[in-house]
Amino acid sequence: MSATTEVSPFPPMESELVTDRLRLRPWLLADSGAARTLWLERDPRVPARRRIDDAGRPTESEIGELIEAQLDESAASGLSVLAIERRFAPGFIGYCGLSIGDSTLNEPEIVFELARSVRGRGYATEAASAVLDTAWTTGRSRIWASVREWNAASFRVLSKLGFTEAARRDPDPDHGDTVWLTLDVSGQERGSRRS
Repeated sequence: MSATTEVSPFPPMESELVTDRLRLRPWLLADSGAARTLWLERDPRVPARRRIDDAGRPTESEIGELIEAQLDESAASGLSVLAIERRFAPGFIGYCGLSIGDSTLNEPEIVFELARSVRGRGYATEAASAVLDTAWTTGRSRIWASVREWNAASFRVLSKLGFTEAARRDPDPDHGDTVWLTLDVSGQERGSRRS
């Protein structure tokens, strides 16, 4: 989550999205504890800087600081990484949204992560589909994704959404190569899948 000073030529994303089963909303500091649990659940192949270390860091308070930084970045860039909750069982279960990451403001990167307890129910695909719909309404026509080569679940989600592998791969013998995928809808019909 890095700050940006780049001014977006696009209108901002919607800050709340509703699907049949989910509500995507801005982060709250109250999400810090549940967000920290995501860090605890991460695969051990994820780089150490993205997991809880032996000293217990980042702490819940430090996760709160990351949330504040994410909110500041969203305000500046117009891109949003939104908290996910179930419509009929509120409470943070993950996140999904668009970020500059290792991409660009014009062609951002989609990111998503769900708590282990709710994986395998199609929530990631449903949330990402809603995020893509709002991305198209801003006028963007290409979105990127980067996935570690061992992350079969994320590849399945991205495949369902229409992403295809790009000609970019970032080698990492310690944590698994990062594979880049892209979704380009220029010239295609843009339909809404949200309720």
